[in-house]
Amino acid sequence: MTFRILGLPPQPFASLFELDDAALEARQIRRFVADEPRSAPCRVTLQDARPGERLLLLNYQHQPAPTPFRATGPIFVREAAGTAFDAVGRTPEVFPGRTLSARAYDGSGMMVKGQIAPGDAIAGLLEAWFDDPSVDEIHLHYAARGCFAARSIRA
Repeated sequence: MTFRILGLPPQPFASLFELDDAALEARQIRRFVADEPRSAPCRVTLQDARPGERLLLLNYQHQPAPTPFRATGPIFVREAAGTAFDAVGRTPEVFPGRTLSARAYDGSGMMVKGQIAPGDAIAGLLEAWFDDPSVDEIHLHYAARGCFAARSIRA
């Protein structure tokens, strides 16, 4: 069994960059400029923003299932984000060197597994977990701050 990792689609975020700061503030969104390497991983491209690159920091509902595990959290989206990351059997360049929290959900959105792992070991974890037929999808989070990173499904 292999896995597929998906970044978020860019379309829902594109028009937000056109808003002024007051309109963003009204939506609890902050304009952000990356100030150092590896400080702002984009959830669309699954790449780190370069210092000086513009992003939005906003709350995103990554687990919409009507269960106790329904969840939202902060994400960064790069203004230059174009095509969403979508790869089978490989992890994005943003994962190595970071600790990730993996959370597996069944088809009804109930969590069935959870584990923390180094980013460069996450591929093996995804492969093993997708061997379990009760696992429908896996959400990955950056463990240090708990922010949603990406979603993985069976390939």
